[in-house]
Amino acid sequence: MQIELDNISKKWGEVTAVDRVSCTATAGELLVMLGPSGCGKSTILRLIAGLETLSGGTVTIDGRDVTHLPPSKRNVSMVFQSYALFPHLNVKENIIFGLKVRRLAPAERKRRMNKVVELLDMGGLLHRKPAELSGGQRQRVALGRAIVSEAPVCLMDEPLSNLDAKLRHEMRREIRSLQKRLGITMIYVTHDQIEAMTMADKIVLLNAGHVEQIASPGELYARPATSFTAGFIGTPPMNLLPACDPDISNWLTANMPEGFLRNAPSGLTVGVRPEGMHLAETGLPAEVTGVEYLGADSQIVCRIAGTECIVRQGGKVHIEAGTRVSVNWPASLTNFFETESGRRWEQQP
Repeated sequence: MQIELDNISKKWGEVTAVDRVSCTATAGELLVMLGPSGCGKSTILRLIAGLETLSGGTVTIDGRDVTHLPPSKRNVSMVFQSYALFPHLNVKENIIFGLKVRRLAPAERKRRMNKVVELLDMGGLLHRKPAELSGGQRQRVALGRAIVSEAPVCLMDEPLSNLDAKLRHEMRREIRSLQKRLGITMIYVTHDQIEAMTMADKIVLLNAGHVEQIASPGELYARPATSFTAGFIGTPPMNLLPACDPDISNWLTANMPEGFLRNAPSGLTVGVRPEGMHLAETGLPAEVTGVEYLGADSQIVCRIAGTECIVRQGGKVHIEAGTRVSVNWPASLTNFFETESGRRWEQQP
């Protein structure tokens, strides 16, 4: 089922939590709502589910306007961050609780339950209580409860934030695999960009209640539409440098095609990914302030034009803090943003 959000807004008094957000999750797509804490992503999920009332705009599911329908009429399932399991019920009872409330026939409940057990490999857990389960097992039960409803739309609100790093990695792959196998439309909320980049078909990046960019993970990384996107996406994020600095201005004059910046706005910010930069014999002058060794590569922390930057190089790099170096990169890897608006700038043909 396709989900369409058309200029949806949510206000609490004078505070605007969601500001005219529009996007579409096509049928069978995994769409991730990504952004920092307080950007409105969980509120959007609750608006889709009908748990909050819209201040403006419309929500459409499968071509049907559900803006004013109660949650029970929207045909969606939801997985919460807190698992929300009944402590006095065992795993099986937790999973089929909703089916009993809806008075589904016992034979149909059994069919759906068997399907969930097979999909999630939960045969040995059915008679345990939530207190007897690990965090990953509890999350699997919450997933099972969503799947057993057989709703064509599944909403997930930061479901992995309570798990350790290794388990998060495993559950990311499991959720993505289940979504593909079941063919459901999923909207997944997270502040973790690794989850977003590895799971999503499409990402909606939010900032202070509005949309910064909607794109595939690859496009979001390679062609950020704003300086906020550039500084949020990537681990570490894109280096952002002031083009007005004399050293950077000289680098641009020497390396960019002649006349490239002739029609540029007066204020520009230069953006370069850390893996695009390298230490060189000539280039921008920089001072090393530290090195972080991560095994496969090293992150060399430098100060360039008064701004902290990171240069990523493979293997272990031996260099002392305080060392003066030169940093360079291919001109083709340079991104430009208007400093005042933050919008991406590109030379017009």
